[in-house]
Amino acid sequence: MRRLIFIFFCFVALPAQADLVLVANVKSGIEQLSRNEVVNIYLGRYRMLASGLTAEPLDQPYESGMRESFYRQLVDKNLSQISAYWSRLVFSGRIHPPRVVNTPTEAVAEVAKYPGTLAYVDRSQVDHRVRIVFEFGK
Repeated sequence: MRRLIFIFFCFVALPAQADLVLVANVKSGIEQLSRNEVVNIYLGRYRMLASGLTAEPLDQPYESGMRESFYRQLVDKNLSQISAYWSRLVFSGRIHPPRVVNTPTEAVAEVAKYPGTLAYVDRSQVDHRVRIVFEFGK
């Protein structure tokens, strides 16, 4: 019985992680970002948005399935690989990784408050304060 319950919850959790979107503040001047732009922003290659704002990407907590899913879909890397990548960059003193928020709700609130902030959240958490600027599979 425990095994069935576990399998049920595994399948229930998949759709929530599968529909991740990247959001920006509605006043950011950003209508859409390409996959390449998102990769470059989240891997610290550049932090300037086309609108002239400094991009401030946010990450979900390490243990959240959302973070693993985001990097897997974006660059086909697991969290260990992403952590190793950032360790090298931080050690060199060149850049810092995306700031981590505690919850998706906090991420949306931060994006709504600061125009250059970007965050990945489940589509169900998008509200009038933020705009979807990148969708996987599109």
